[in-house]
Amino acid sequence: MQFIDILIFAMLAAFLVFRLRNVLGRRTGSERPPFDPYSRTGAKRPEAPEAAADDTIVSLPGPALPQEEAVDPNDPVAVGIAKIRSADASFDKDGFIEGARGAFDMIVASYAAGDRETLRPLLSDEVYENFAGAIIDRAEKNHTMETTLVGIRDAGIVEATMDGRVAFVTVKLVSEQIEVERDAAGEVVSGNPSRVATVTDIWTFARNTRSRNPNWTLVATDASN
Repeated sequence: MQFIDILIFAMLAAFLVFRLRNVLGRRTGSERPPFDPYSRTGAKRPEAPEAAADDTIVSLPGPALPQEEAVDPNDPVAVGIAKIRSADASFDKDGFIEGARGAFDMIVASYAAGDRETLRPLLSDEVYENFAGAIIDRAEKNHTMETTLVGIRDAGIVEATMDGRVAFVTVKLVSEQIEVERDAAGEVVSGNPSRVATVTDIWTFARNTRSRNPNWTLVATDASN
């Protein structure tokens, strides 16, 4: 009986080996190696990522760069703006115009109020001396100025140039203002408190494109009613 049991177990073992070989196959020495998704096609293992040498890489999106605009060689303003952008990639025409409008509002209000401290960093030395001289002269006469900027009707760049590292941008600003100068007794000596005047100003701003200071300085003014 013991011999019969051993024989039965041996037969069962042989049957199981036969089934396993049919299911799993046998090694012949020419089998393909186990599939490694990082072993071929130039791909790299996650623990040591590197860029492949081909052109199929898709870069992750970064900060958007401004689109380059086509420049009309017959438009001197467009050519000048392009030169400024070459020296300072952060220069934005629309943003500059908005900044010029804000500077215009601040400078006009500070001049009327006689606020030389606010004017000083916004103006070049020459322009500041002219503004400060007029403020001092007005104070010596004991006169006061009242300027109301009703609004800026239009603002646009009319000239843009580079002189070495320095960028110059000239802006035409058309505004509506009420301007009155009064004497010590409050009597009007110039202007009309009931009249809204349309004033056209031509202001030129400058900035050293190599400077870390992003602010522009007013370097020239011209105005006509």
